[in-house]
Amino acid sequence: MTETKGATYHLPSGFSSFSQNWPLIAWAPLFILSLVLFWPGIVTYDGVDQYQQALSGVFDDWHAPVMARMWQLLIPLGPKAAPMLVLQLATYWFGLGLLAAGAGGRRAFAILVVGALPPFLGWQGIVLKDGQMVGALLTATGLVAYWRLRGRAIPIPALLGVALFMAYATLLRANALFSTIPLAVLLAPVPRSLWGKFGTIAIATLAVLAVSPVINHGPLGASRSGIEKVEAIYDLSAIAVRTDDAEATGLSPSAIAAIKAQHCVKSLFWDPLGEVMPCKAAVKSLDAESSVSLYLQLASAVMRHPVPYITHRLAHLNSTERWLVPLHWPFAAPPFEVEPNALGLGNPGRAAAIWQRLAGYVAETPLGWPIVWIIVAISGLVAALDRAPDATREMALALFASAVAQEASFGFLSIASDLRYHLWPMLAAALGSALISDKRWSRGPWVCGMIALIIVVTAGIAARIILPQVPTTYSALLV
Repeated sequence: MTETKGATYHLPSGFSSFSQNWPLIAWAPLFILSLVLFWPGIVTYDGVDQYQQALSGVFDDWHAPVMARMWQLLIPLGPKAAPMLVLQLATYWFGLGLLAAGAGGRRAFAILVVGALPPFLGWQGIVLKDGQMVGALLTATGLVAYWRLRGRAIPIPALLGVALFMAYATLLRANALFSTIPLAVLLAPVPRSLWGKFGTIAIATLAVLAVSPVINHGPLGASRSGIEKVEAIYDLSAIAVRTDDAEATGLSPSAIAAIKAQHCVKSLFWDPLGEVMPCKAAVKSLDAESSVSLYLQLASAVMRHPVPYITHRLAHLNSTERWLVPLHWPFAAPPFEVEPNALGLGNPGRAAAIWQRLAGYVAETPLGWPIVWIIVAISGLVAALDRAPDATREMALALFASAVAQEASFGFLSIASDLRYHLWPMLAAALGSALISDKRWSRGPWVCGMIALIIVVTAGIAARIILPQVPTTYSALLV
């Protein structure tokens, strides 16, 4: 209803309904266009391995067994990667549509624009556990937002959907719990106090850490690959080359010398320790240890040499946050070709290649630097905590906290610098910002955040101008 100078006009009920729910209509054509663009799906090395496991029925835990099992279930519905691509893009756009419909107004448009940003959509066209996780979390968040932001109770079927998608997302990555648990706890109506929520997050994190391996090796039937040892081997090797302490690290002096000579420890990724033969041979003694022994060894080494450990972790954090790095720092652009394979997985059309190249160009800008988005998330988190509770504040708070917690985890649990690992935190920070874009929030956090962004972006640009570029091929990066 609108009023002007005594006259009253009633908007047609159909128009009012459309103005609120148009995102629930818009998501479908966006999904179809994305599906056509990336059909039949781009599959990287990880995806090829998971598809092979789905075909053979023999699973291990190097990649998420829950995704391989899902792929196995969907194989009868379509050829090769197509069913997983449909699932990935459908959950992505449906979740964004639900969130946009719940937010309404200009915020709805901003949310869908975020989803269409080339790096976000480009990586969602890759059939990969990271894209599956993003889609699952968006649908779970959207189901809560659609009712909560309208002041309505969430129906039981929707709550069951939220639980299902949250559980799927949690099992997709070993470190996904740092995103999913804060998001789930902060979206839940109880406990109400922040201290109660922090306690719940801590307890739930420990519970998931204990239960996830049981699920992977029990109901999902995955054999042990040794993936859980990689973090400890990476960190112990880094401490060894910085200290030459054979006793603390469990590596012999000759092994340490070999790791140094072959440049096996790199801030970019752990891969030389697993792919380059002299490096693999040097850490063979560590790989032979049990996981418990390895992490006890690491804890002892960290206590004896805290500064070298922190230096190593900060160097890797800088790499994975893509801050003070050279231009064209690897693993940012989404690929546009399928990994060579003998399974019949083919490439999408030329339009996908054009889009992915555009996504690669955008990923080179500050929009593709995770550190930029974490500053946005921290600023938004502080601003949200300073505001009186309401549905929008709670939704934004959950998104920002999920982003901050996940990014913080990379400080001590990360072995590679691929941009895809940061997709959910970056997206959550952007969506949280879209939600509060038309609210009157405290200016202080945003002013501080803007100053921090200016400093970070300026330093990042300077680094890309000054630092020498690194090789562009994977084999050259290993050397």
